[in-house]
Amino acid sequence: MNGGSAESLQRAEELLERLRGKLEQLERLAEEGDADAAVDDLAEIAEIARELEAEIGRARTAADAGR
Repeated sequence: MNGGSAESLQRAEELLERLRGKLEQLERLAEEGDADAAVDDLAEIAEIARELEAEIGRARTAADAGR
């Protein structure tokens, strides 16, 4: 694994942790019935998921370049 792919994987792990935290928060909001906050969290979850997908793509590209 080269440096670029390692950095991208580290960033992906950080994003995954953020995603997990937001999902837990979303579950709490759903239990509380706070629909407005839940919608806001869903938008943030979608953005984190897009960032995560992009970071995984960068890791793959970097790993392929290092072969």
